[in-house]
Amino acid sequence: MNRAISYQEATARERLQHLFDAGSFKEWLPPAARVTSPHLAQLNAPVAFDDGVAIGSALLGDVPVYVAAQEGAFMGGAVGEVHGAKLVGLLRKAIVDKVTAVVLLVESGGVRLHEANAGLIAVSEVMRALLDARDAGVAVIALVGGANGAFGGMGIVTRCANVVVMSEEGRLAMSGPEVIETANGVEEFDSRDRALVWRTSGGKHRYLLGDCQRIVADDIAAFRAAAREAVAALAGGATGLTLESLEAEQRMLKARLNNYGALPDPVDIWNAMQMPDAASIPMLDVDSFIAASATRRQGV
Repeated sequence: MNRAISYQEATARERLQHLFDAGSFKEWLPPAARVTSPHLAQLNAPVAFDDGVAIGSALLGDVPVYVAAQEGAFMGGAVGEVHGAKLVGLLRKAIVDKVTAVVLLVESGGVRLHEANAGLIAVSEVMRALLDARDAGVAVIALVGGANGAFGGMGIVTRCANVVVMSEEGRLAMSGPEVIETANGVEEFDSRDRALVWRTSGGKHRYLLGDCQRIVADDIAAFRAAAREAVAALAGGATGLTLESLEAEQRMLKARLNNYGALPDPVDIWNAMQMPDAASIPMLDVDSFIAASATRRQGV
């Protein structure tokens, strides 16, 4: 029996090694190319020779895909000019090469404060390139299970994907808990309450709200299986945004706000969804959670 390898604890390159077919990952602009951020150098800040993201091609169950893996250990996976340009180039190349899918291994706190406007522009370009890729028939699958989650601009990028796969340990949101607390006070959101943080932005809550389509165990093999299924399901099908899908999303968000907007805690939302024994949800393993939510999950 193969030993489970924690997705959360693995580095970006370990995820690439174990998630895709053995030996199939071919990196573009590897560390040997020494493409680093000019902004960090000007500030005498540490740099990474891959600028915190590895991009390239790989095989996923013998299907050629393009991939990107953000390294959370370098500045929390935050996006700067070079980091963003590598993601944009990957997505644009996917369009030109008509690849089946792009798999994004997202782990990022958002934009680098060190690079300010350059990072913000980079994230906007990533979003545009991702939506262009989808419109060109390239499926985009985002995996979220790293310790830094997917926040800020990369949280938005993640939700632009066709399919989002998360673990319970993964987190997805626009603003991180510290940002919310700083802006609105500890009464609004106590970032030190780790149970509250995970209830609010963790994989289980995002799954119940419909923000991610699959939830898996913290195991690279489980992420691999989910990614393979997503690629197979989307291959050759419609992947672009449509007016109908945007209108449906707007209706879902409106209903979510009406139904749950006044509720102070995710547990209250789960009770409103009529989830059985809502208070115990954080303690359930993934299989038990999926079974419990199978007939109760609501996308609003």
